[in-house]
Amino acid sequence: MLQVCLNGARERSACEALPVAARELGDAAAEAVAAGAADIHLHPRDDDGRDTMEPAFVDAAVAAVRSAAPGVPVGVTTGAWTEPDPLRRAALVRSWSVLPDHASVNWHEEGAEAVAEALLDTGVRIEAGVFSGTDAAARLRAWPHAHRVLRVLAEVTDPDPGTARDTACRLLDELAGDRRPAGPAGPAGRPRPRLLLHGEDGGAWPVLRLAAERGLDARIGLEDVLLLPDGAPAADNAALVRAALRLMGCDASGSRPAAGRRSRW
Repeated sequence: MLQVCLNGARERSACEALPVAARELGDAAAEAVAAGAADIHLHPRDDDGRDTMEPAFVDAAVAAVRSAAPGVPVGVTTGAWTEPDPLRRAALVRSWSVLPDHASVNWHEEGAEAVAEALLDTGVRIEAGVFSGTDAAARLRAWPHAHRVLRVLAEVTDPDPGTARDTACRLLDELAGDRRPAGPAGPAGRPRPRLLLHGEDGGAWPVLRLAAERGLDARIGLEDVLLLPDGAPAADNAALVRAALRLMGCDASGSRPAAGRRSRW
């Protein structure tokens, strides 16, 4: 599965094609899905262009993207930079009227558990963000509801193209300390959630190649990287999705030859 990350916390000045307003997010999502993306992650923005969890802006962004890309799962951020107080973040989750399909929770952030429990209470599935170089994996493993998350986002924050792959391998090794089999969450045996591996900036493409080799879900988009694998500026999110699918050996539907699929952390 290839997820598109439409905008992140980047400023528009970094890329003219960066979608910010709800309508722009909808247009960008439709183009990325047409290019082959199977899942969408976005950061709702307020009228000043700042990341926000305020319900008016989350509702508008999710509604616009869902209308533009019907049937494709839509997720949003709950990053601490949107609201430093974790109890306030949890309250904001409970105030949303147009619910996303999933939301990311960065597990190294204070109060991640409270925000995640608010998501569970409202029926929004959780992408558990585990950043490299943090204690997030251990914290997630200690959470009693860890088996209920939709997937783990293994987030490689090393932007150096020369070292990001090794950093990703260390993160995967750390996550592999949980020896339960991977698979859909359920009461019997409490298997591990699926894993999505991604990098950022100079590390984005080396890490995506590793995800393809390991048969893992991946993501790409203007949140993670502004350049194509050859170093040329990406015109938009759809261009990044097309490049990623070519690199992963997929066709425009996101399908890979069955013989090429394998999944190991």
